[in-house]
Amino acid sequence: MLTEDRYREILQWVAQRGSATVAELTALLGSSESTVRRDLTALHRMGKLIKVHGGATALENSYVAGEDEVSVRHGQNTGEKRRIAAYAAGLIGGGDFCYIDAGTTTEMLVDALQEREAVYVTNGVVHAQKLAQKGCRTVLLGGEVRAVTDGIVGGEALAALGRYHFTKGFFGANGVGLQGGFSTPDLREAQVKETALLHCGEAFVLADPSKFGKLSSVTFADLGDAAIVTTRLGDRRYAEKTTVWEVDTL
Repeated sequence: MLTEDRYREILQWVAQRGSATVAELTALLGSSESTVRRDLTALHRMGKLIKVHGGATALENSYVAGEDEVSVRHGQNTGEKRRIAAYAAGLIGGGDFCYIDAGTTTEMLVDALQEREAVYVTNGVVHAQKLAQKGCRTVLLGGEVRAVTDGIVGGEALAALGRYHFTKGFFGANGVGLQGGFSTPDLREAQVKETALLHCGEAFVLADPSKFGKLSSVTFADLGDAAIVTTRLGDRRYAEKTTVWEVDTL
C-alpha cells in the first residue's frame, strides 16, 4: 500500500473511532508495526492527529455541528456501545432512582438491564416503552418530542426534572473534549441533559472512543461533573479530569 493510501486509511479510522492502537492499524493496513509508527509520527508532525503511547488519537476539538438520525446511529460502533451499555447496566441496584437520557447507547443500556426493582425516569420515548415492557416502574417526561433523537425536550420536561433527586444518571454525548467538556448539537437537548445531571447523586456519560476529542454546539457539563464509561481511553489526560471506566480493560 502506498504511503498516501496508508495515511488516508489511518486518518479515516482514527476520525471514526476517536483513537487507534498500533496493533489495530497494523492489522488494518497489513503493514509492520515500525511502518505504522513512522506513519503516525509523520501525521502527528503534519498536525493531522495526536500520537500517544501505543497509538494515536483524533485532534482535540474536532467540531461536530450536526447529528445523524437514530436509525443511522444504531449502526455506528455497535459492538463498543453494547459493551459500554452492559457495564453501565451493572451499576444499577434495586434501591436506585435512575435517570436515563435519550440516545442509542443509553437505549442499549435499557436492553441490557436486569434490575427491575429500581425506578427509572427518562426523556427517551423508546427507552420508556422498553422499560415498561420489562416490567420496570417507569416515568416518561412530558414535553416536545425531538424526532432526531426520539427525546423529550422543552419547558415541561425541565420543570419536572427540577422536582427529582436521582441516585444515578446515565447520559449520552456527541462530543467529549478536554476543553469543551460534554457537548451536544441541540440547545433544548442540552438543557434537559444539564438539568437532569445537576439532580443526580452520581452521573455517568456513556461514550465510545469516537466521541473523544469532539466538540459539538452546546456544552451541557464539564468533564469533572460526570464519570465516563468507555471501552478504552486513547488519551490519558481525560483520566486526570474525571473518573474513567474502561470496560475492555476491566
